[in-house]
Amino acid sequence: MTGGPSWQQPSLDIDAGISQVEGYLLAQSRLREAAVSAEMFAGRMPWLTTAQYDEVVRLYAEEHIEVSRKALEAVTARAGELRTEYSERYDALRQRLLCQVVAALTGLAVLWLCVVLLTVRG
Repeated sequence: MTGGPSWQQPSLDIDAGISQVEGYLLAQSRLREAAVSAEMFAGRMPWLTTAQYDEVVRLYAEEHIEVSRKALEAVTARAGELRTEYSERYDALRQRLLCQVVAALTGLAVLWLCVVLLTVRG
């Protein structure tokens, strides 16, 4: 359980399931893309034997997948860094805004008190 209301749990389960399906489909797409690229690359070498062709396709596809994995890891890491950075900025801006609101309200309270005191004296 997530600690939230029980009526929210099915939605969270559905969201997690959708994320898993999206991840699976993305992975399958990358694997197909790697295989097609590998076959196109090896196809430019008509002198290869069948065994050599298969080996080139396998190695090229593995390299393609590894490059994609590293790129995805780099993007994921950067997204995490940006999330942290923007969360810190948001928190600082929120704190600054809160201080300004408190200062403005304090100023208005002092002004109101001055008006009340002047009215009472006058």
